[in-house]
Amino acid sequence: MEKRINISKTDSQAYKAMLGLEGYLAQSEISKTIKELIKIRASQINGCAYCLDMHTKDAIKYGETAERIFLVSAWHEAEKFFTEEEKVALKMTEEITLISQNGLSEETYQKAKAVFSEKQIAEVIMAIVTINSWNRIALSTRLEIGE
Repeated sequence: MEKRINISKTDSQAYKAMLGLEGYLAQSEISKTIKELIKIRASQINGCAYCLDMHTKDAIKYGETAERIFLVSAWHEAEKFFTEEEKVALKMTEEITLISQNGLSEETYQKAKAVFSEKQIAEVIMAIVTINSWNRIALSTRLEIGE
């Protein structure tokens, strides 16, 4: 594939704005585990190998097991491996990532309200929005694993 622009160099202000979202998420109440599961699931849906490589490694660094990482794409069939909060976050990730299909359903939103505070729901949504943006940057600029 032909090398494309490097947004961090070509438009450093835009890149810094994205890093600002990461800074916000680093201070959020949601766990590192949930944040990494969100990043992995959205990156699977979007087909972003660059982000999958990064976030599976980060998840392992934060103590995630290989078994759970392997099961993220099939979490519906492997529910016993995930907490209720993780299942809700994964469902939110799918619905928001695939926003044009139906968006965040009322059923999923109500489940989120049962396990998360309003601030945590906002943080989960922002984590999903942020990884979807990173996926789009990586895919459209053809970032390669290891860059």
